[in-house]
Amino acid sequence: MTFKTILVDCDADEAVAHRLNLAALLSARFGAHLIAQHARPPFVAPAFGDGTFPMDDLYRAYESEISGQQDTARAAFDKAVKGQDIAAEWRLAEGYPDSALVIAARYADLVVVGQQPPAPARPTSTPSDLAETTALASGRPVLVVPHGGVATPPGRKIMLCWNASRESTRAATSALPFLKAAGEVVVLTVDATQSSSGHGSEPGADVALWLSRHGVKVEVQRETSPDDDVGKVMLSRAADYGVDLIVMGVYGHSRVREFVLGGASRSMLAGMTVPVLMAH
Repeated sequence: MTFKTILVDCDADEAVAHRLNLAALLSARFGAHLIAQHARPPFVAPAFGDGTFPMDDLYRAYESEISGQQDTARAAFDKAVKGQDIAAEWRLAEGYPDSALVIAARYADLVVVGQQPPAPARPTSTPSDLAETTALASGRPVLVVPHGGVATPPGRKIMLCWNASRESTRAATSALPFLKAAGEVVVLTVDATQSSSGHGSEPGADVALWLSRHGVKVEVQRETSPDDDVGKVMLSRAADYGVDLIVMGVYGHSRVREFVLGGASRSMLAGMTVPVLMAH
C-alpha cells in the first residue's frame, strides 16, 4: 500500500504552516493528491439574550471572524503549495471542524492534523481534541504534527510502539509506507509479558519478523515502566533513540461525543516533540 490521498486540516492556527509544509512534502514523496480542508462552523444564535446586541450585529461579528479565519487559512495553503510539483486541492467544508474532517478522512489514506498547543494564542474554532477524535472515529491513520514544527522530515528513524493489540496492529499496517522506506525502525515494547495469545514467547519478535518480510530494517527494544506511566517511557525512549517519527495505536472509547483516551495516548499527545502516526 501507499498514500495516494493526503488530507490536511487547514485551520487559521499560527502553526498551520508547519502541517501544510509537511503534508506537501509527503505528497511529493508518495506521489499523493493533497487536500487541504478548512471548515466554517455554523452560526449559533444565543439561546438567551437581553437585547443588548441585536441578532444582526451578532451575525455580522460571526461572519467577520469566520471569513477572516478562512482568508488566513487559504493564504497559508497557497504559500505552502506554491512552486510544488504536486496535485493540490483547496476544500471548504460547511460544518463543525471535527465532524467535517472525520467524514472527509474516510476518503483519504492519511490525515494530517496539528498538535493542540497548551495555550492557544487566540481563540479558534478548531476543537482541542481534533487529533484523537479523528483517529478514533474515522478509521484512518492520523499524523499529528508538533505545534512547533519539525526539524527534519519524518521517516528516517521510526519507533513503533508495540503491545500486540488490534490498535497497534492497525497503526503498524497503516504506517508501512513509512516503515518500508525508513533507514531504521525500533520496535518498542513496554511491560510486555509472554503470551500465546498476544506477544508470543519473545515479545516483539513476531512483529519484527512480519516487518522484515516487508523489507523493514528492525531492532527490538524491551522496556519496563516502574511507575506504570507507559506514555512517559515511550516519550523518553523516543528522545534517547533520536527518532523522527513515532507510530502507535490510539486507545479510547466514545461517550456520545466525548472521547476518553487511555493514559499512554494522552501522555504522547501532550508531550510529543516529533510527529506521531496514530491509528485506532
